[in-house]
Amino acid sequence: MPLPLHNPLAPPTLEEATLLKGAALDAIEYGLHRGEPLTIFPEKFPPRLQQLQAAFATLTKREKLRGCIGNLNAEEPLVREVANNAFKAAFQDPRFSPLQWEEFDHVQLSLALLQPQEFFPVQEEEELLAQLRPGVDGLILEEGSRRATFLPSVWKSLPDPNDFLGALKEKGGWSRTYWSSDIDVYRYTADTIE
Repeated sequence: MPLPLHNPLAPPTLEEATLLKGAALDAIEYGLHRGEPLTIFPEKFPPRLQQLQAAFATLTKREKLRGCIGNLNAEEPLVREVANNAFKAAFQDPRFSPLQWEEFDHVQLSLALLQPQEFFPVQEEEELLAQLRPGVDGLILEEGSRRATFLPSVWKSLPDPNDFLGALKEKGGWSRTYWSSDIDVYRYTADTIE
């Protein structure tokens, strides 16, 4: 169950963002060398990177998805969360074969640091579509055992709210035209590190 909205976390400074991306790339490179995750010691990083924060790591190759793994709820210090998710995106995303050495220089890494989720109280699909903020909102749909999310970055490839919501419903196993007042909707924003 998503956590209630808490105070937003400060976006990382340029130095902190550089350290996060470095830790994520180190985790992938270590995985290529050793075939296992890199151990991260959060206490060796600035205090902001030791805070609990949910995050996703996304790999793309020639602008096509190559792996994406993350958590919607904060479970680990941010620097460890980012490194672990980068490793999993490279080697454990079930949609893709594990990353190979020859691909390493051709993949781009993007990190999404999620702000706390907020419940989005809507009854009708039209109400949701009218209140969505394209390019800003990440969205979670949840009903029974089904749950799906799109990060705010997905708006780049699905800029129309109808297409964004329809594709998210399909991702969650619903039809594009399905709607029920029993669907719980949550939204969040994210700080992105490219």
